[in-house]
Amino acid sequence: MKHLITALFCVLMAPAAVAQQLSLTEVSNYLNRLQTATGGFTQINPDGTISTGTIFIKRPGRVRFEYAPPDNSLVVSGGGQVAIFDPRSNVPPDRFPLNQTPLSIILAANVDLTRTNMVTGHTSDGTTTTITAQDPDRRELGSIQMVYTANPTELRQWIITDDTGQQTTVILNDLQTGMSLGNILFNIRSEMRARGFE
Repeated sequence: MKHLITALFCVLMAPAAVAQQLSLTEVSNYLNRLQTATGGFTQINPDGTISTGTIFIKRPGRVRFEYAPPDNSLVVSGGGQVAIFDPRSNVPPDRFPLNQTPLSIILAANVDLTRTNMVTGHTSDGTTTTITAQDPDRRELGSIQMVYTANPTELRQWIITDDTGQQTTVILNDLQTGMSLGNILFNIRSEMRARGFE
């Protein structure tokens, strides 16, 4: 009976061991191994509205958000720039440097979350690990709060808080990795030409 109780105790305790808090090094290594990925996303905007679409990631420095109807917007990061295309506008996209958004932290060529003053929060609820990070040299640009699951390690969502305190949440679903993604997906100038802006 004693052995049975011990065995049952071990079985009951197993999930807790599986759900250990991920270390900053483990998460950094995961992001550095993540070269390409695609999947669906749900975005909760600062005003409470919800958008959905498809995300394409090609590290370092490249991401593409294709928003589903009725939004139909497009956000592309490539060549160190981020461009926001508004299908309801007949003017060229808004553009700004990638390093002016906290998203640059996970798109960096070499992610190192152990860097001094980069991580401002690191917690676990027993199921997920949440890490809040900022560029220590550009704190005024805001922060990114990332949520990961373990076994295997996977990025599930992030919340970006901008310089005005407004928050945008992106929840990832069915994220697939390791596929071939052409650079044209992340070419801002090509996208501008296709839309008649050049």
